[in-house]
Amino acid sequence: MNKKSLLLNTHARRRRGISLLSLTMATALGVFGAAGSSAANAQATAGSIFGKAPAGETVMAKSTTNGMQRHVKVDSKGRYMLRALPIGIYNVVLEKNGQPAVKHPNVPVVVGRGSNVDFECVQDKCAGE
Repeated sequence: MNKKSLLLNTHARRRRGISLLSLTMATALGVFGAAGSSAANAQATAGSIFGKAPAGETVMAKSTTNGMQRHVKVDSKGRYMLRALPIGIYNVVLEKNGQPAVKHPNVPVVVGRGSNVDFECVQDKCAGE
């Protein structure tokens, strides 16, 4: 094999390697791009409920449509948030010592939005002191 054909042969192999690398990267980007778009679509069907309540208590939201329920503990500043709730209508309940105490019925959860549901605190102070 002469020097010129050896150079051409090496150049052709190098080009094939670059093409294979480009194809592999394009495939990876396509797969990860599709995964990212499905995550964005999942977020587009949920909302949240947030508000203030007595610190240390529990807030429960129960769907009137499918019965699904979620609980969250109120933080030391008297705030709570139930995230990524499927859209629908919820009954939001403040529980004291594990028992329902105050109920806010028919709270709408709308796509990409939060619904504010506040519970009354003793002497209007929700933060634990």
